[in-house]
Amino acid sequence: MDMTTCLKSLMLAMRQYRDGRTAQNATQLQKLVKEVSGLKCDQLLSSGQVMPRECVRGLVELAGNPDTSPTLTSSVISLLAQLACDDDGLEILNSRYNLTSTLASVVHGRRASPEEPLVLQCLQLLQKLTYNTRVLQSANYIHELVAFLMTNIQSHSDDIIVPCLGLMVNLCRDNRSVQRHVKSLDNVKTFYRTLLDFLDHNSLTVVVFTLSVLASLTLSEKVGEKLFDATNIIQTFQLVFNIIVNGDGTLTLKYSVDLLVDLLKNAKIAEYLTRYQHFSVCVSKVLGVLQSKDPDSAAKVLELLLAMCGVGGLRPLLCEVVFRPAAAPKLGAPGPSPGLALLLWLSSPVEGAEGCSLQALQLLNQLLEEALEADSVSECVLSFVGGLLPPLLGLLRGLDPSLGDAHLRKHCHRVTHVTRLLLALCAEDSTRSLVSRHVSAQLALSQVEALLSCCHGNSPLVCSPDGDLSQLCADALLKTLELMSKLRQQVKDMETSFYRMLQDQRMVTPLSLALTSHHRERVQSGLSLLFEATLIPDFPSLVLGESMAANNAYHLREAELSVKRVAVQEVPPSSTLDCSSRSIHSLVDRIQNGFELQENLKDCHVSQIIDVYEQKLSAFASKERCLQDLLEAKALALAQADRLIAQYLLERAQAEAEACELGSLLKEAERRGEDLQGELANQVLEAELSKADIKELLQHNARLQQDSESHQVLKGGYNALLNRFNESERLLKELQAAHVSLTKQSDALRRNHQALQEQHQKTASGLQEKEEEVRGLRSDLQQRDGDIAGLHADLRAREEKLQEKDGEKRDLEETVGVLRKELNKTEQARKEASIKASSLEMKKSQLEARLKQKEDELSKHSSMIAMIHSLSAEAKSDVNLSL
Repeated sequence: MDMTTCLKSLMLAMRQYRDGRTAQNATQLQKLVKEVSGLKCDQLLSSGQVMPRECVRGLVELAGNPDTSPTLTSSVISLLAQLACDDDGLEILNSRYNLTSTLASVVHGRRASPEEPLVLQCLQLLQKLTYNTRVLQSANYIHELVAFLMTNIQSHSDDIIVPCLGLMVNLCRDNRSVQRHVKSLDNVKTFYRTLLDFLDHNSLTVVVFTLSVLASLTLSEKVGEKLFDATNIIQTFQLVFNIIVNGDGTLTLKYSVDLLVDLLKNAKIAEYLTRYQHFSVCVSKVLGVLQSKDPDSAAKVLELLLAMCGVGGLRPLLCEVVFRPAAAPKLGAPGPSPGLALLLWLSSPVEGAEGCSLQALQLLNQLLEEALEADSVSECVLSFVGGLLPPLLGLLRGLDPSLGDAHLRKHCHRVTHVTRLLLALCAEDSTRSLVSRHVSAQLALSQVEALLSCCHGNSPLVCSPDGDLSQLCADALLKTLELMSKLRQQVKDMETSFYRMLQDQRMVTPLSLALTSHHRERVQSGLSLLFEATLIPDFPSLVLGESMAANNAYHLREAELSVKRVAVQEVPPSSTLDCSSRSIHSLVDRIQNGFELQENLKDCHVSQIIDVYEQKLSAFASKERCLQDLLEAKALALAQADRLIAQYLLERAQAEAEACELGSLLKEAERRGEDLQGELANQVLEAELSKADIKELLQHNARLQQDSESHQVLKGGYNALLNRFNESERLLKELQAAHVSLTKQSDALRRNHQALQEQHQKTASGLQEKEEEVRGLRSDLQQRDGDIAGLHADLRAREEKLQEKDGEKRDLEETVGVLRKELNKTEQARKEASIKASSLEMKKSQLEARLKQKEDELSKHSSMIAMIHSLSAEAKSDVNLSL
């Protein structure tokens, strides 16, 4: 089936499903949704037809209804995602159908199961809808959506974290109201900690999303200053450039570029990038891989380069990189410039590369303006300009009015940017001479003639519904004339062509639009051309004044209407659409009545009834085609008649052109008025919310006044308590100082006590071991030597004397000397009789060396220790005697 038939069937199925939510109707509706999804839906919403928009409105209602089955909701969301494949579709879904709030309500209804495929599907479509789109905080379910995102970002599943982070980036970017709401939540600190943990994630996409959210929420706070300081921002620069050069997916590249563009808006971070030592190398690599990118990725890279051009310190560095020749393969042979990728994107045949071409023109315009402001233009810049001019002038050709409004719009944008770049090149003598060699008077004249014909309706493009199309044509026309004025002295026949165009009566409309414009550049262009045109005797200055007065009156009326208008009013459909809609609804009612008759009268043949209605439908369709053919024939006849009338009524051409211009301006004004009314309605809603907040604040203020009275009563008591507190605090400080000193003394004493205790334990253990050994030796000596017993009696007598004079070491040493002399005499007589005892005495001598080292400490202990010392000394004397 074709698209029209499928849409009609889909509308019928949706109506049947709304009337009766049965399983059969749901299955039939889901089948038709899948059939429509299988067809080509590009530019369906932007075609201006009524039926697709009505179908989309019904689909959005189905998706937002909580009673719709999850399977059907998933199919509907898949179809809506397919319709949102281009910028026009996204804008229509956002502005007219409020799809963001609908999807947010679906997510809120299924918040208990966040990893459900339907929720992930909604999050992905929301991420696409909200990208580069400001979402109002007061919209339905936005607060619930933010809470859902913050909760699930803190989960442990990457499947839900990645889409939630991406959507959070879109909601917070350049949206102060959402940022304030997030910062006012109770769990924002926990949310910040989770984001900081994500900075070590192994996925670059998660890291870029995290940095983007943190940049939106904390860049103007102390947390953001610490996070994006001079050390950490270098890592961010490296991350973004690595993603662009190495490629980590279009999604990651897009958000990383947006991150760096947002950071460059901060003057301090822009200064950090200016001082980044690898900046030139990174930009060279980016330009090197630019030609291998797809149009979407290349557009984001060019957007980043344009943002860098907006930083005064980076623009000269970019000029050095773009216009610097690469390393030559051979000596003496100049290599290709790194800016070659920009030239390739100027005239790229790739589909969807028109935006890249315009961005490349803007970038080259800014860079060449910077390069030409130098004292002398380098040879690298001149060689680059020489290679730039042929493809640049090729963009001025190719205007075909039969291709429609879209082609004319693209051509006017292209011509405006190209002529603006050529005008920048004409600001310096050396580059102006290069431009004059390539631009001919015939090229400029043909371009002006084509644009004038488009402005004044000599082609079918005059019927364009876009109000700004004539303004685009006028901008391109004035820029081309300004270029002719710059080159009229250098190019042959250029001056003649320039003044001949100024004498044309059709120049009044673009000049009046420029002179009454709100844009400074347009007014300056119009004034420069008007100054040249006033020197011509035949210039229609009177008509120009009337046209300017009409434009001013229109602008004044537009301003009055924008103030008086309260709500956006939709244009009522035509009578033909009403009739066709009523006939379709009546036909559906008749079919449904036929099915009701089937339930009541079982003997009726439903197939015959359906055949009858199918024949009627085919007859109506054939009549509709015939009527459409007649309408097209009438339209062609009317077009021919209009052209014949235009040929015989040349004197009314100016008035008709002005009427068309005023009509287009009126449409533009109505469109702008509708946009302003939408904004006004949103502001009224915000004002109502503000009033409610004011009431709450007033109530809170009354409570605060009561608290203030009680506060005054308590203030006296507080002062007395404060004095007591100060006195107590002074005493406390003194006690704390004393406590600190005592604590230090206690710690020193504790350490000394511990050291002494350890030393005592070691000494006691050593003494116990030695005591055991000495006891063994003593028993052996008692058994083998009877004479030693007599010596023990003498030692006991000396022990009593040592106990009385415990502290007198000198006396002890004298006594020990006397004992040694006596023992030497005794042991000399027993030398031969105690061979075995001599071996034991050797062991005693070894013990004596150990015991003598601690002699001072052992003298303070028990009498047994003193006796052991004496015995050890005697044993040593015996050994000497034996030797």
